[in-house]
Amino acid sequence: MGIFGRILLICDDKPHAAYIKDQISSLGAYSVFIEPTAQAGLVSLRQGGYDMVFIKQGIPETDIASLILEIKKIDPDCVVVILLKSGERKKKEELPDSEIYDFLSSPLNIDILKSVIEKGVKLHVLLANNRKLMQGLKESNQALEKQNTLLAKRIEEATTNLSRLYEDLRSTYLRTIKVLAQTMEARDHYTQSHSENVARFAVEIANYLKLPTKEIELLRQACELHDLGKIGIEDSILLKTSGFTELEWEQVRKHPVIGAQILEPLTFLGGVVDLVRQHHENYDGSGYPEGRKAEDILLGARIIRISDAYEAMRSARSYRKIPFLKEEAILEIKRNSGTQFDPKIVEAFLNVVDNL
Repeated sequence: MGIFGRILLICDDKPHAAYIKDQISSLGAYSVFIEPTAQAGLVSLRQGGYDMVFIKQGIPETDIASLILEIKKIDPDCVVVILLKSGERKKKEELPDSEIYDFLSSPLNIDILKSVIEKGVKLHVLLANNRKLMQGLKESNQALEKQNTLLAKRIEEATTNLSRLYEDLRSTYLRTIKVLAQTMEARDHYTQSHSENVARFAVEIANYLKLPTKEIELLRQACELHDLGKIGIEDSILLKTSGFTELEWEQVRKHPVIGAQILEPLTFLGGVVDLVRQHHENYDGSGYPEGRKAEDILLGARIIRISDAYEAMRSARSYRKIPFLKEEAILEIKRNSGTQFDPKIVEAFLNVVDNL
């Protein structure tokens, strides 16, 4: 039994539309609605929510790129699939790949169709829930601002409660920032729990190095927040399945600085800010944003660098569906010892990798 989902099929070819509908209906509890023109499809989309929109390539007087733009205006989270005829694969290059979830060619492969629909419906649910979460976070922040005003007045009226109020405020801000970081990761289902895993790996390495408890706690917090700056990067870049352009890389490379700038006003996270800013610096100076090298990079940042890289290799990504095998990831870490990674941290990593 497939998960329930609503699918809009925009297709001017009645027999082909009937064929597509029969194929989808055979997979499970999916409702398929057919519209023969782009205009009718947009009207239907406005009237009732859909998880996915299937569009047949080559509908007369229809510019697919413009149609997708209109669809995204109505439902920014809608998952779009393009149906190509046999031999039309080259036409993919003419379409806005970043806004299209997948391409399917006739005759349909039922297993591929099933996978695309199941993942597409789940993705739409995830994106829609994430949008609601972001709205909820915005409302929470507004409520928090009001609360902070009241807290400030209470501090002025009762200085004896300063310590307790400060701790309450610190805890509230930290929870809010962590929710923001988790919300950012929820934008891409491939990276959910990424920061949590990075923190776990980094703490293992720090314990092996016998770092002080206070430093380990700062390191754990920095790991949980290290990718916070990606909140300022567009979904079309973060969720891209192909390589980045140079301009897109420039945007991605800004995220350590953006994350640090978000955290800087929170003075109680002073020890965390520099770790977040430096977590993509390489041991040989080839990293970003400042090109620091060797001991000029904070020890905690060097630990995060290797933990982040290992977790990324061991997980699926939008641009790489199959994770590295453990042995492959370890070999890559060894290969980059002295360039990306501090050799001393690599040695510690190799001693704890079986615990990760």
